[in-house]
Amino acid sequence: MITSTTSPRIGRALATALAALALWPCAVSIAGEVVDFEPRVRPCYACHGDQGRATPDGYYPRIAGKPAGYLFEQLLHFRDGRRVHDEMSYLVDRQRDDTLRRMAEHFAALDLPHPPPAVLNTDATTLEHGARLVREGDAARELPACTACHGESMTGIEPAVPGLLGLPQDYLAAQFGAWREGARRAREPDCMAQIARRLEPADISALSAWLASQPVPSHARAQAGPVRQPPMRCGVLENAR
Repeated sequence: MITSTTSPRIGRALATALAALALWPCAVSIAGEVVDFEPRVRPCYACHGDQGRATPDGYYPRIAGKPAGYLFEQLLHFRDGRRVHDEMSYLVDRQRDDTLRRMAEHFAALDLPHPPPAVLNTDATTLEHGARLVREGDAARELPACTACHGESMTGIEPAVPGLLGLPQDYLAAQFGAWREGARRAREPDCMAQIARRLEPADISALSAWLASQPVPSHARAQAGPVRQPPMRCGVLENAR
């Protein structure tokens, strides 16, 4: 779900997704009622891997097991233009809210094993800096700890805060960049955009490296929520649904 121009690899994935997309109505509807939603989400596999568990190269993020509220909100963002990605926007364009919610609930219900984290060529000082930002933040720069919203285990908090483990370093760094530059937006007040703009490039490198290097706990699920005492106003939390 990162912003990019269309590469040959992305073009092939999109072609596969569109071919599956053409099968949606006849595959899942009887008398207007969806009887098996799995065929309807198969276009997602073209980029996000089988059952949304991410592809081996990790270019697109894992969506299996993410909180339904978070996934639903991201689908709305792509449809409504708050997030920018041509292929994602095309696939969800003109989809109704109830359809997008069903898609989100389908992937949220999946409990699939995570592969071990990638081995990164990152020095210990960088990793320590990343761990400190995750666990403590930086009060002098009004940077809250990541755990304040994403949970002590960093596996997310229901209904709308995602886990940050099990994602590749490049993807994480790209998302911080997208928040900083306005290519990715959320409901106001946009707390993640505020946080990302307070981060220095070295902070982003450290956070991305530390998060990507952590193993995901077995059967990791988002904590029961909501976030009780958010460190700052955040439209995602105020509008969680």
